[in-house]
Amino acid sequence: MADTATTASAAAASAANPSTDAPPFQLGKPRFQQTSFYGRFRHFLDIIDPRTLFVTERRLREAVQLLEDYKHGTLRPGVTNEQLWSAQKIKQAILHPDTNEKIFMPFRMSGYIPFGTPIVVGLLLPNQTLASTVFWQWLNQSHNACVNYANRNATKPSPASKFIQGYLGAVISAVSIAVGLNVLVQKANKFTPATRLLVQRFVPFPAVGRLSCRHAPGSSFPCKALCAWRPSAWPCHWPSASSRRCQRLRHPN
Repeated sequence: MADTATTASAAAASAANPSTDAPPFQLGKPRFQQTSFYGRFRHFLDIIDPRTLFVTERRLREAVQLLEDYKHGTLRPGVTNEQLWSAQKIKQAILHPDTNEKIFMPFRMSGYIPFGTPIVVGLLLPNQTLASTVFWQWLNQSHNACVNYANRNATKPSPASKFIQGYLGAVISAVSIAVGLNVLVQKANKFTPATRLLVQRFVPFPAVGRLSCRHAPGSSFPCKALCAWRPSAWPCHWPSASSRRCQRLRHPN
């Protein structure tokens, strides 16, 4: 009977705390170890998790309140580490870390793939006209610029002219490269129609890739992949408006 009671108690405790694998919660710090590639990979998967796009307003308020209770030491009994990590994930995905204002859904990091994928498909469409090439390159750089601005470092206000200058530079450069390469490919007499079509499919890559290497507020996010692959790149000195959200920059140790 004693063994049965012990087993039942253990089962009840396990059911009450199903997230025993979750590490001890640390407010404001990444859930996964940042000393290994796998840990950084899982951290970025958390950041871009599109499921946070469907979090309700009520769930968001509950997550924020749970973290406030933890911060002030008034956490109710029975709250698990998993619940705390989940609450922090929701808050960081939706609210700006400096202003605590909600980020517009298409410009959240969790919305970068769902809202960015159609743009990538548009960039790779075959037999594009001059107008369609300009449109998709403009839309891509506009989306990148909006994501950067929405996730900007609000503790260091920058003049609007800086963002506008970076945005215009990114759009002009991307459109110029894409249109220029398309014209060159079309005038290449040595290419067969099949080869020309194949080469045209790759035109968006140098246009977008070149902009990803520019240190401009309107560019893309090479730092996300760079951090995962190259720990020696920390702390990040990329002057992107989104650097405020880089956990490694906040907690270099």
